[in-house]
Amino acid sequence: MTVVRDLRVLLRFQGFRRLLGVRLLSQGADGVYQVALAAYVVFSPEKQTSAASIASAMAVLLLPYSLIGPFAGVLLDRWRRRQVLLYGNLLRAALACVTAVLILSPVPDWLFYVSALCVTAVNRFVLAGLSAALPRVVDSERLVMANSLSPTAGTLAATTGGGLAFVVRLVASDSDATVVLLGAALYLCAALASLRIAPDLLGPDAKLVQSRLATALVGTARGLVAGVRHLAEPERREAAWALVSMTLMRFCYGALLVMVLMLCRYAWSSDSDDGLALLGLAVAISGAGFFAAAVVTPWAVGRLGSGGWIVACAGAAAILEPALGLPFAASPMLVAAFVLGLTTQGAKIATDTIVQSSVDDGFRGRIFSLYDVLFNVAFVGAAAVAALVLPSDGRSVSLVVSVAALYAAIAAAMAHFELQ
Repeated sequence: MTVVRDLRVLLRFQGFRRLLGVRLLSQGADGVYQVALAAYVVFSPEKQTSAASIASAMAVLLLPYSLIGPFAGVLLDRWRRRQVLLYGNLLRAALACVTAVLILSPVPDWLFYVSALCVTAVNRFVLAGLSAALPRVVDSERLVMANSLSPTAGTLAATTGGGLAFVVRLVASDSDATVVLLGAALYLCAALASLRIAPDLLGPDAKLVQSRLATALVGTARGLVAGVRHLAEPERREAAWALVSMTLMRFCYGALLVMVLMLCRYAWSSDSDDGLALLGLAVAISGAGFFAAAVVTPWAVGRLGSGGWIVACAGAAAILEPALGLPFAASPMLVAAFVLGLTTQGAKIATDTIVQSSVDDGFRGRIFSLYDVLFNVAFVGAAAVAALVLPSDGRSVSLVVSVAALYAAIAAAMAHFELQ
């Protein structure tokens, strides 16, 4: 298989191997932690979950970080990225342990959300660091290949972690706290794995590293403005268009995810454990779509270009999403999960490549943090819209049709830019 051959080529780079190891452990832990949160918040038998409560949970977990994310990006361009991976994963391990204690304790829900928020905030910081560091461990000729395989491998690791969480939850008699502690152990392993990377290998350039936090914080606002201006320069217009397109596709994915959550919880099963198992199957099939994107994207980008591949992904989603989603049946919806996994991840790989190729190394950290912020805001906005539109069982023709129209608009707008 081509993907196996490509992976063998990339694994010859020692820095890439070690960075990939950190990503796999880190995102595997993310999958474990996220399944534990979903099981506790959405599928607990004692909780009557609604689309509005899901939207509220997403807002609590993601919006506060969206306000501080750009500032983290400026710091990411000054701190050594290897140290970010080390201390970020150590911090997440400790915070995940706190979450486990809160699950077992009779505490208010807001305290649990604060703990989960802290883990999620550090998570976005680490993911931005992994993306910004990738061009430092492979050459430019293999960057598209690395962007196809590395983030996709991380997503598959998260999916595998989620599957492991389901198994542990069954063995541990539905103990969400035990699952969270498993996630904490994997975060600790990711931190230890990062020690195998040389402290200066992942950048940024030494002249950009600030030894004192106060010095870096003073220039935060100025650095953020500089990052936005850098992205707005004429030679980086394609990167800006790709980021907007990917943000809107993330919005579509988020709205459909909330719909599937409600369908799993109420429409396809009357038992919360069966509903959680269906959600796990949907996530696994979507993960298979992510893997397919890693296989297909290098070939597609070679023929269509990165921007053309984004057009193709959005266009395919616009056609197939309503065809598979409108029956509101489990089987075609699971096929839709595969399609959306492929198109969303395919577009993300192309967007990552465009941004990394267009943005100077000294700006990559803040641009990728802005990228993550856009993702968070789009996801929360999608959940809010879904909360307004979705009925209690999750079946909404208007949501499916509106999402299809938005996919079509993304494809048309990106195609218009590519033809200019």
